[in-house]
Amino acid sequence: MKTLNDQLSQYAAYHRDRRNIVTHFVGIPMIVLAVVVLLARPAFEVAGLSLSAATLAVIAATLYYLRLDLRFGVVMGLLLAACLAFAQATASWSTTAWATLGVGLFVVGWVIQFVGHIFEGRKPAFVDDIMGLIIGPLFVVAELAFLLGLRREVEAVVASRAGPVRAGRALAK
Repeated sequence: MKTLNDQLSQYAAYHRDRRNIVTHFVGIPMIVLAVVVLLARPAFEVAGLSLSAATLAVIAATLYYLRLDLRFGVVMGLLLAACLAFAQATASWSTTAWATLGVGLFVVGWVIQFVGHIFEGRKPAFVDDIMGLIIGPLFVVAELAFLLGLRREVEAVVASRAGPVRAGRALAK
């Protein structure tokens, strides 16, 4: 299994334009929430707990993130748990409202992502490696940590492997 540094560096190589990274701060959370919402139906009660494909996906993803890195894994688990709580609440909505929310978030999130990759001038990472779909949310959390001055050791490895983040023309001073 690739390490945290390997996964983030590989993903970051497709995301060196600051404008693309900014679009990921919006698009990826929308897509993640959409997937969890859309997987929240049907749900079954087991020992007083509501279980759905969303529950299983959140557990599996959290375990994967924890295996990569304990600190990022805990953050990812908490964020995914919040998505799951929201998704479970929307699962009781009418089918039209639930599906409109899920599909709407999914489509708009991907449009935002593809706009970012137009800025980048490069295809999304998942085109070359399907693991990019699960690393994308972790990348957003890692980039936020880097902006907050956290995990500098990880940031240094990612930057040394993927190169520096470039300011786009519209953001350059």
